[in-house]
Amino acid sequence: MNETEKTTPKPLLRALAGETLPRPPIWLMRQAGRYLPEYRAVREQAGGFLDLCYNPELAAEVTLQPIRRFGFDAAILFADILLIPDALGQKLWFEPGEGPRLDPVSDAGALREADAIHERLAPVYETVSRVRAALPADVALIGFAGAPWTVLSYMIAGRGTPDQGPAHALMRERPEAFSALLDRVTEATILYLSRQIEAGAEAVKIFDSWAGSLPDPWFDMASVEPCRRIVSALKAKHPGVPVIGFPRGVGARAARFAEATGVDGVAIGQDADILWARDVLQPIATVQGNMDPALMVTGGEAMDAAARRIVDVLGGGPFIFNLGHGITPDADPRNVERLVRLVKG
Repeated sequence: MNETEKTTPKPLLRALAGETLPRPPIWLMRQAGRYLPEYRAVREQAGGFLDLCYNPELAAEVTLQPIRRFGFDAAILFADILLIPDALGQKLWFEPGEGPRLDPVSDAGALREADAIHERLAPVYETVSRVRAALPADVALIGFAGAPWTVLSYMIAGRGTPDQGPAHALMRERPEAFSALLDRVTEATILYLSRQIEAGAEAVKIFDSWAGSLPDPWFDMASVEPCRRIVSALKAKHPGVPVIGFPRGVGARAARFAEATGVDGVAIGQDADILWARDVLQPIATVQGNMDPALMVTGGEAMDAAARRIVDVLGGGPFIFNLGHGITPDADPRNVERLVRLVKG
């Protein structure tokens, strides 16, 4: 029995400490969201997406809903990766049916200093505290933030883009301006995640959703190095709090990401080869993943077979069951219930 097993009953934290468990812990990315009727009711009550993110009572409620309904082994804070640019002073709003919009930025001088974010983000920290106090003793709480590269891709373009083209252009054409923005967002992310941990988060996750668009050597500069800085700073201040990284779409470079950043866990997308993940990635870090989210819509024996194969291949080492990306709004809650039962045995 290792020290983690002696001090926590929480399967997620034991897995992130490198322990191989009799059955893997399970949670799903975007497990609180539009596929749940109870979430839709609360969002309507809040009045808007940002209003929901900044309402601690309601944000805590939607964070807890999937725990009550499905019995996941972890809750993940309900928030959004673009709250950091909002807190840095960049205008943010959400267009119904279209997603986030921001006033594009290309100069760090247009933003507040990193240590000015906490007043705006105070409701998020209160949400963390409320959720932590309400969770069952064996359920862990995950805080999160977007990785600097992914967040910057929205900040520079003013919206989501298919190829992150505006961010790539600024990185190549005005490298000093890009570097200054990257530093500002990295500093803010360290402070944001640290405060989440102080409020009660027991693990944190860094979502680099657009890391796959970065060719070498930009991948190391814009994705790996900022994440390394974040992990190093958090571990210096909060030793023992595990960090999960999700460098989505990077293929075999996920192993380089894991080694260079020092993350405790690496999430892999549904495109990843799980045999490779077992043989190459799992000896470096706990693997999290990676069922196709589309199976949460269709369900049935195909979903069961996919889940069993993932558990069979990756369950012999430190492993957390999850999807390869977020659960989609058209997912059937009955399939989620069936999946949790299957994974839990």
